[in-house]
Order: sequence, then C-alpha cells, then structure tokens
Amino acid sequence: MLRHFAIVPAAGSGSRFGGETPKQYQSIAGRPMIYYSLAALCRSSRVDRVWVVLSPDDRWWRQYDWTSLGHKLETVYCGGASRSASVANGLHAAATAAHDDDWVLVHDAARPCLSQANLAALCDELADDPVGGILAVPLADTLKRADDQQRVARTESRHGLWQAQTPQMFRYGLLRRVLAEYADGTDEASAVEAAGLQPRLVRGDASNFKVTYPADLRQAEQILQGRARVDE
Repeated sequence: MLRHFAIVPAAGSGSRFGGETPKQYQSIAGRPMIYYSLAALCRSSRVDRVWVVLSPDDRWWRQYDWTSLGHKLETVYCGGASRSASVANGLHAAATAAHDDDWVLVHDAARPCLSQANLAALCDELADDPVGGILAVPLADTLKRADDQQRVARTESRHGLWQAQTPQMFRYGLLRRVLAEYADGTDEASAVEAAGLQPRLVRGDASNFKVTYPADLRQAEQILQGRARVDE
C-alpha cells in the first residue's frame, strides 16, 4: 500500500522578513510559526512520517519542546543553500523509509495555516494521478506590469493564472530524479514541469498563505485562533 511522507525545508533565514531570528521561528500565539506547519502534517491520518530539514548550524530548534507533535516527526540537520537542495537532502534522508511510488508532500515552514480539509483534498484528488500536483488558488486581483519608473506599463490578463501553494505532492522516485536534474526552480512543481510533465492544480484557499512580512503574523494568528474556537 502506498504511503504519504512529508518534507518541510526549514534551513532558510527569511531575509525579506528581517530580524536576527529566522522567520520560521517567529512567534504566533506563543509558539514558533513552524510548529503549526508541522502540526498540520503530523495530525493528518494520511501522512505517515514528517521530515523537517534544518540548517546544520541551526541554534533555535533545540530551544523548544516538540514532543506534542508525536512520533511521526524526524529532524535532520542537512539543509542546503537553496530550497531545492534542502528538499533533495531531505529526500535522501527519507530513502530508508520511502519507495519510488510513495507520495512525498513538500510543505513550506512559513505556511502555518494549512487546513486538514485542504490536505485531505490534495491527497484524494491526486491519489491516481500519473504526475502529482499542488495546492493553488486562481488569481483574483488585477495584475499590473510595471516599467522602470514603477509606473503601469500595461494590465496583464489573469485568465488561467493560479497562485502556487504547498504542499506540493509527487512520487518519491520522480521527485528525486527531477530535483537532481532541474535544481533551479522556485518550487518542486517547476522541476517537474522542466522535465516535461504537467502537475495538476488542486484548488486550495487563501488562508493557506505564505508568511512573508511581519504584518502577516497577526493574520495567521487570527486564522489559527478562529479554527481553535470552532474546534472547542
């Protein structure tokens, strides 16, 4: 029976966020942001094991108690200089457990609001897909192309455009092969596309946004606290 594994690359510094503490360790409702990203995966009955890929010189992880996340969580200090390198190293670490046809879900440490409903939809809709795919949302805003003076050069059509999210879910063997050959993409789907394949788009929602700037922390906190109240 095919299994689902997850990899969370968390070796980056979050330079756009600013500050000395890496973005993934910024606090949301008293816990580091990465806790919620990992908790969503560890809580899911679909996911068998979760690897968090940290920088070899990470000095923040051990400052927290992660035992509440349970036995699924594996910590490896093999993060690379880029996202793709960290994911590739995480896939190597998972080699003792994963087979080529097993599914791997790669999720951003800075997407703390992944819902169980979206995670289940991704696994269900891709269960028999020959390629795999990603969570994404259709673009709703009007897009403007800027010139060199930051004036509007033209309005771009948003028809058919989607905003990529994570998790991105592909077969273990396929993902190892494409990342070894196409390591320059900004996400796993880019590498799969470079190999000539077409990942499927599974509709998510706007709550699964990526925390990029300090103001985003409050929005994430509101979403997570709202869900906690519903679950009470």
